[in-house]
Amino acid sequence: MAARLKDETRRSGRSFKEVVNELIRLGLTTRRARKPVQRFTVKARSLGLRPGLDYDKTSELMEQLEGPFHR
Repeated sequence: MAARLKDETRRSGRSFKEVVNELIRLGLTTRRARKPVQRFTVKARSLGLRPGLDYDKTSELMEQLEGPFHR
């Protein structure tokens, strides 16, 4: 990070202190201007599960639904 600051001082012709202060001010003002982030929420939905099927054993489930040659 310090190397990038030194590069900016060489590029702009300003002092290190001026560059650092400008970037701090810029960071603080953009942080205030940022919109609040909307929380991400997950909405639960019905999976439409069929009674009598065991959804924990997927290979058995595939065989029940598609027959013995599902592979």
